[in-house]
Amino acid sequence: MLMKRSGNGAGVSVEEGSGQFEPSAASARPARDLVSIPPDPAASADPHVRTSLALLQGLLGDYPDRDFNVRFWDGSVWASAPGVRPRFTLVLNHPGALRQMLAGGNEEALGEAFIYGDCDMEGDLEPAFRAGDYLLSRRRSLLARLQAARQIRMLPADGRPRGGFQAAALGGRTHSRRRDRDAVTYHYDLSNEFFALWLDRAMVYSCAYFTDPAEDIDTAQARKLDYLCRKLRLRPGERLLDIGCGWGGLILHAARHYGVRTTGITLSERQAELARARIHDAGLDAQCRVEVRDYRDLPPDTLYDRIVSVGMVEHVGAARLPSFCAHAWRVLRPGGTFLLHGVSTSQKALSRRGPFARNYVFPDTELVSIATTLAAAEQAGFEVRDVESLREHYDLTLRSWVRQLEARWTEARAMVGETACRVWRLFMAGAAYRFAVNDYSLYQTLLVKPEGGASRIPLTRADWYAPQART
Repeated sequence: MLMKRSGNGAGVSVEEGSGQFEPSAASARPARDLVSIPPDPAASADPHVRTSLALLQGLLGDYPDRDFNVRFWDGSVWASAPGVRPRFTLVLNHPGALRQMLAGGNEEALGEAFIYGDCDMEGDLEPAFRAGDYLLSRRRSLLARLQAARQIRMLPADGRPRGGFQAAALGGRTHSRRRDRDAVTYHYDLSNEFFALWLDRAMVYSCAYFTDPAEDIDTAQARKLDYLCRKLRLRPGERLLDIGCGWGGLILHAARHYGVRTTGITLSERQAELARARIHDAGLDAQCRVEVRDYRDLPPDTLYDRIVSVGMVEHVGAARLPSFCAHAWRVLRPGGTFLLHGVSTSQKALSRRGPFARNYVFPDTELVSIATTLAAAEQAGFEVRDVESLREHYDLTLRSWVRQLEARWTEARAMVGETACRVWRLFMAGAAYRFAVNDYSLYQTLLVKPEGGASRIPLTRADWYAPQART
């Protein structure tokens, strides 16, 4: 079962037409506060302000080059380190905010305090994750831990209800067909209109392919779609299977520009509905088909010339990865190619991946190392022909999505509610940070099902780079 989402929160707004995101508490402050020196929290008449300040100083007072401010509910500010320009401001909205953030001692508690409005973030959200990593990973003496625990208990507990968007509550065996469908439904059936607000025109919900960091997301995503088609070396009349086709952007591009017959599968009814409508509007019903189908239920007697899977392998699970590759092998004709595009992580970074994204964004997803993926592919019989990292491209992609969500915050909030908007803003900014610091990577892996030892692959990659991206 999935928990119901309902209600809208408060505390974040976008000034109409400005494209500038900032918490409503900041926009409500008198203009004179913007030029005056804020009060010193150490001198506050509120004892909870002084306790919160002491707690922060004990936890983050020696944070290297502290590049953030903390603004308390009474307007007082603990400023960034001397001579350091603040990159963001943590806003504590009530006396129990730090208790909500820290009592759990984990990433999920920090995330929930933000999405449910105990605190706000002004400015660039990415540097906040560096501070969060420091806070959660730093080793402290027993005396320091006891002192922090005492200060946390001195702050009032906040008994307000946690309304709005809720964490996924899935039943059944992990990665069973039913549970996988519930997990996908939880995420992708939120609102097609919401995703359309901040994705590109083609609604491509995966890493784009940039030639310049300043490039717009529409151009970079069109180039990515074409790059995938060129890596697959599609030819007119061939049959292409897209496992996890989303809203149909890739199968539409492949049919329109390469003349192939395409089949896309997804577990989301709402994605399929929109994809079918887009196919019909494009006049491509004869070439494109979208089915709501689990990859495990692909008919074994229907073979494809090419297979592609973009941003879906993360949903498969490490234990089922060999089976996933084996299913792809069975429905690919000999001599065919399989392009697997997915997020990966190093063994070292696996231990730092917290539960927030799994509970509130992508239930049951698992990231594995590229070595694990390649081993599963080879076990199924595939020959690995090319592996390319696009790590920096995903960092740029996520930053673009965050900017576009913030710019259209009022519309997004009206569609899905305040809490859901905060979940996606936090998740995407955090993912951008993980890609930037090399905790996550994005790999495109080209696999071949050899035919009698022949791969049918050209001697060079020259044909991948000669064409210009199509639009």
